[in-house]
Amino acid sequence: MALSITNYNNRFKIKGILTKKSIAEFQEAFRYVFETNDAITISLEGLEKIDRYGVNALAMLHNEALIKNKRLSIIGYGCKELYDYFKSEEAA
Repeated sequence: MALSITNYNNRFKIKGILTKKSIAEFQEAFRYVFETNDAITISLEGLEKIDRYGVNALAMLHNEALIKNKRLSIIGYGCKELYDYFKSEEAA
């Protein structure tokens, strides 16, 4: 399944595969998201697979939110790689 990103009321649902091949699509979808929104929520419930490039793309979005003093919530089960990454950042 390809990457699918839907948006309703500042809540984004990501479905499919977030890997090196789909990073450009992900980055384009979120390029100006913090220009018009103070807070967004990203649901990863439908995410089937994520690689290190996908984790890095979400981490860069997280860093952008911090720099611009915006709120970013990432919710959903099933992405252990992503959970481990943010858990290690919290400890650091």
